[in-house]
Amino acid sequence: MLKRITFYTTVFSCIFLLTSYELPTGWFKSGTEFEKYDIGMDKNAGIDGNNAATIKSIEKEIKGYGCIMQRCLPGKFLVKRVRMSAFVKSENVADKAGLFFRADKEGSESALSFDNMYKRPIKGTTKWQQYQIVIDITPDASVLSYGAILYGTGQIWIDKLKFEIVDKSVPTTGEGNDYSLPEMEPSNLDFEN
Repeated sequence: MLKRITFYTTVFSCIFLLTSYELPTGWFKSGTEFEKYDIGMDKNAGIDGNNAATIKSIEKEIKGYGCIMQRCLPGKFLVKRVRMSAFVKSENVADKAGLFFRADKEGSESALSFDNMYKRPIKGTTKWQQYQIVIDITPDASVLSYGAILYGTGQIWIDKLKFEIVDKSVPTTGEGNDYSLPEMEPSNLDFEN
């Protein structure tokens, strides 16, 4: 009997390891219940047959969320309006999913700019579609965080993520993200206005 239990345990462990996703270099898991998701790289599942990132629920009921994300310094995006876009497809998303992009000041509890597509979520089963988030990176931003998020059950795939600096004619997304960017040239140097 013990041999049989050991055999089945070994078989199930091997199956789990074979179906589990490896994290892409530079990315990490996060979320309130990230351990209830298989998060990583799905080989050959991308929009053009290359790799894609994925978040897949592994439990029947999940009250929280899981995400795949990166963080970086603002660098060339500081004091700019930035559009993050990516292609996403979904399967059986019961609650909601989306991209997220935020700018933070190190040590602060609240984001300076933030959008997680909460009011325009991805739901159900969808084909590849491009989504975008546009936020202003304020002068006091010290870190950018971005990625994809899945609330509840289902699976999403993310591919071709990119960042672009855009001008003020491109509206920001989400709420409370408009920041009056300073002029790019010195002005009112005589203090008359």
